[in-house]
Amino acid sequence: MTTPWGEVSLARHPEDPRDRLRAWDASDSYLLRHLATQDVPLTGTVVVLGDRWGALVTALAAYRPTQITDSWLGQEATRANLARAGVEPGSVRLLTTQDPVPERIDVLLVRVPKSLALLEDQLLRLAPAVHPGTVVVGTGMVKEIHTSALRLFERIIGPTRTSLAEQKARLIHCTPDPSRPRHASPWPYAYDLPGDLGRALSGRPVVNHAGVFCADRLDIGTRFFLQHLPTTSGTRRVVDLGCGNGIVGTAMALANPAAEVLFTDESFQAVASAEATYKANGVPGHAEFRVGDGLDGVPDDSVDVVLNNPPFHSHQATTDATAWRMFSGARRVLRPGGELWVVGNRHLGYHVKLKRLFGNGELVSGDRKFVVLRAVRKD
Repeated sequence: MTTPWGEVSLARHPEDPRDRLRAWDASDSYLLRHLATQDVPLTGTVVVLGDRWGALVTALAAYRPTQITDSWLGQEATRANLARAGVEPGSVRLLTTQDPVPERIDVLLVRVPKSLALLEDQLLRLAPAVHPGTVVVGTGMVKEIHTSALRLFERIIGPTRTSLAEQKARLIHCTPDPSRPRHASPWPYAYDLPGDLGRALSGRPVVNHAGVFCADRLDIGTRFFLQHLPTTSGTRRVVDLGCGNGIVGTAMALANPAAEVLFTDESFQAVASAEATYKANGVPGHAEFRVGDGLDGVPDDSVDVVLNNPPFHSHQATTDATAWRMFSGARRVLRPGGELWVVGNRHLGYHVKLKRLFGNGELVSGDRKFVVLRAVRKD
């Protein structure tokens, strides 16, 4: 990526030479050009919220910025990109959306996230650190910046306007007004499961931090999965892979109190949600909560059941790369005879991938929109 401060070499994480998706887009470039051409003073505490793969903080590393992200993959990409650029370790402070925020912010740069809930939650957390002299600039592709996002900036930070579009990207300019009344963040949000899921699950509490998929209700894919989970009572080790709010793994723990359940996701918000959901249900068994890339770090041949609802988007891009990594990782960690259970949209054709990896794939149940599939590791 060419920036006003020179060229930087960037990659997503995990790096894959076959991956055609870039680690930056026009909105990153637009923001960096604006900072340089308008001589924006990058002094004091510079905070970058939502930097997807580290493009912004890598370009601005000389100003010792702080990055705040919900993505473990994005954070790892940032570390690799900073190292590739020869940035001295410690020059950039890497925080998660679950960490305490800086006490004072002099420059706030916001890569608008897909989730309005996450944007609201993070702006509310950051607003007390913003002062009248803080420079606040947001960026995103035109299709990502909606009126609802602008209203959040306006309500939480201060008067807001947008720039003209360049290369289908747009900037958001916001003037801080510390006198604006602000309510506390409504996140995390809790609700009870509907009453048609059977005696074991109906009315059970679910907790969602901002940014987790379908954060205020049970999504229809998970609902379908909950109605068709495996019932093996002797299961010893279960993984809720891509756990989201953790209700699928929690349901398995409720049905198998002796089972050990690992909840894993690349989203810090998701894993925090899963832990809160598990604890809210008072499950007596043992659980582990891990933020990371799928099943990395899980020993081979150590798991009885993997439960998975794989994502098929990476930000705005549609891709099956994440599902393929999840399925491949599941085959590695499952014991012979272990089972991978997958729910997904019917049109995604996951049964083809499962048969390539496992040599088998059974349709457990399906409707017009979703299928639940089961694959068994044979060797």
